[in-house]
Amino acid sequence: MTQATKHKKENSQTLTLMVDGASCSSCVMKIENSLKAVSGVENASMNFADRTVTITGSVESAALIDAVKAAGYAASLPSTENDDELLEEKERSDEAYYKHLIRDTTIALGLGVPLMLYGLITGDMNVQTSLERLAWLAIGLLTLGVMIFSGKHFYVGAWHSFKNHSANMDTLIALGTGTAWLYSMAVVSAPAIFPEMARHVYFEATAMIIGLINLGLALELKARGRTSEAIKRLIGLQPKTARVVRDSKEVDIDIKDVRLDEIVRVRPGEKIPVDGEISEGTTTIDESMLTGEPMAVEKKIGDRVSAGTINKSGSFLFKAEKVGKDTMLAQIIGMVKRAQNSKPPIGRMADVISSYFVPVVMIIAVVSALVWLNFGPEPTVAFAIISATTVLIIACPCALGLATPMSVMVGVGKAAEAGVLIRNGEALQTASKITAMVLDKTGTITEGVPAVTDVITTGDRNEDEILRLASSLEAGSEHPLALAIVESAQKRDIKQAKISGFDAISGQGVKATLDGLELLFGNQTLMQENAVAIDDYIDKAQALATQAKTPMYFAVDNKLQAIIAVADPIKKDSIAAIKRLRQQGIKVIMLTGDNRDTAKAVARLAGVEDFFAEVLPGQKAEKIKELQARGEIVGMSGDGINDAPALALANVGFAIGTGTDVAIESADVTLMRGSLHGLADAIAISKATLRNIKQNLFGAFIYNIAGVPIAAGLLYPWIGVLLNPVIAGAAMAFSSLTVVSNANRLRLFKANTH
Repeated sequence: MTQATKHKKENSQTLTLMVDGASCSSCVMKIENSLKAVSGVENASMNFADRTVTITGSVESAALIDAVKAAGYAASLPSTENDDELLEEKERSDEAYYKHLIRDTTIALGLGVPLMLYGLITGDMNVQTSLERLAWLAIGLLTLGVMIFSGKHFYVGAWHSFKNHSANMDTLIALGTGTAWLYSMAVVSAPAIFPEMARHVYFEATAMIIGLINLGLALELKARGRTSEAIKRLIGLQPKTARVVRDSKEVDIDIKDVRLDEIVRVRPGEKIPVDGEISEGTTTIDESMLTGEPMAVEKKIGDRVSAGTINKSGSFLFKAEKVGKDTMLAQIIGMVKRAQNSKPPIGRMADVISSYFVPVVMIIAVVSALVWLNFGPEPTVAFAIISATTVLIIACPCALGLATPMSVMVGVGKAAEAGVLIRNGEALQTASKITAMVLDKTGTITEGVPAVTDVITTGDRNEDEILRLASSLEAGSEHPLALAIVESAQKRDIKQAKISGFDAISGQGVKATLDGLELLFGNQTLMQENAVAIDDYIDKAQALATQAKTPMYFAVDNKLQAIIAVADPIKKDSIAAIKRLRQQGIKVIMLTGDNRDTAKAVARLAGVEDFFAEVLPGQKAEKIKELQARGEIVGMSGDGINDAPALALANVGFAIGTGTDVAIESADVTLMRGSLHGLADAIAISKATLRNIKQNLFGAFIYNIAGVPIAAGLLYPWIGVLLNPVIAGAAMAFSSLTVVSNANRLRLFKANTH
């Protein structure tokens, strides 16, 4: 990396702009390309669903806003950095825009519906007499008023696109409705120049199309609001005030005024305002909205607590360690927002296609009109106008632009509710294709903390006496197995005695003297070299080893007194979670530095199909490469720190952690709790989201592919049917609503219960 590149990366920042005027996915490509052309911009990604664009790079916001304006759209920075205030502002803005659209719809349909009913009842929309000319002229002027008042945004958008040498949805609507109105006014102004059969007016089509499309936009806006419910709930977790101890008094202050290292009081039933460490009291805390774990967690002095979680029982004090944007909740909200704004590869493909779609549709409309003019029956001009208008209206690619971002927004939000943080759209898509999941053993499949599992006495001393002597012997050792024995004794309130003559024998164990007793603790070799008889107990020790336990012999004065087994126990829910992964058609592979026998035993107990044993930390990434070379799409799960190279190399890296200890930026997907069920949940949500995207894209593509030929008049020669422009307007308006509604179905999705 060059110094210039390094400096650029260090100064890189992420900005979000609110964009106004984007009407379809072809606008998305135009806005993104205009921003990417700005010097200093590394990447720009627009979310058409919520009309925001996220820019990464080292560039002033003013230059970015100017670039968007130059492309023909309006842009602005969010008025506040406070998530709660920003959400409220957006909701107010959406509500105002919704009322505006409903008003425009009412005005347009107020004229269009009576005209359409008149045409259906009388069947006469022709201009023949002078009186009819005057009546239709008045209606034409009223329709012009509707176009200006209710459809102004379409024509302004089309004009901006024209000035920027491009075309979008507004272009199609403006051309379609404008053509119908101009033709109708030409008929009213000079009916004599048209054949008698062609003196038909289409004012009702113009008014109805504008009304129906505005109605579709209004309903789509309402439905889109439901897709951000997960973010609303996350933002709603943080209280607006906190009770802090100042000058020996407890006072309530605004959340943004809490300072680092300040002492905060939390009473039963209250939400924790910031991240910190308990300094006084004990309690149980509901962390379900952050981790997806329904069971409340016990907390004591020294334990950490996170903003947004709920204090269920005792009152306690804690020291604020992270406030404002640094809290875990704030980081999660930011990560979810960035993920919702990102695009999976399948979405970028749709954007590229739609950027060419509008110009192609305009060409098809012109060709359709020419075919009707040259080969169609009388009145050829009327048929040409109808076919061209209908093609332009029915082909608006709104649904295509909404297909991917709507599903991503709901899917990422749904995952966050389950304690699964997905960093970007690419990880969301790739996770659905995983064929092999590599699980680190220690701390992922197992608890990561060795514990005494068995104490088999062989002499006249009981378990407590054995643990007193063994823990006294091991008290000075830092070996994980020794720590397990000391901890086991502490849990039983067994006091340790002072030893002398401690000697650690490499590869065998330890020995020492206690109250004149010679103590030996170690493996089979240590016992044999000190002439301790163990032949009758070797089978028992081996049986323990087959259960993924490490058996150790304990002798006093050269007589065997016990076999103590220590193991890193498998997490309670690992077996069920691994079974879920296998049911999803995923090969589960364990990766461990342990010896082959222990690895084999853990794999068998956990239900893992295959394993790599005796793998050094530096070799983990090589094992990922081996699997990828076999054609596997590999997911790798680990603690996000020690396994960083393997996590980075895997197709999707899953960082598994618990509570505030998790490094949420260390992998493509972060699981907020220490359960492997989070993996199965993440993959299930990923598959459901991608399936939903494909349904939306299929529906949008089929709608346009089938609709355009019918609108052009493909069925007319066989069954005499030519699509009415009003029907085309209704179909186009409600196609977007269909896509949004289908995306909202994801909100009802539930991963397998566990």
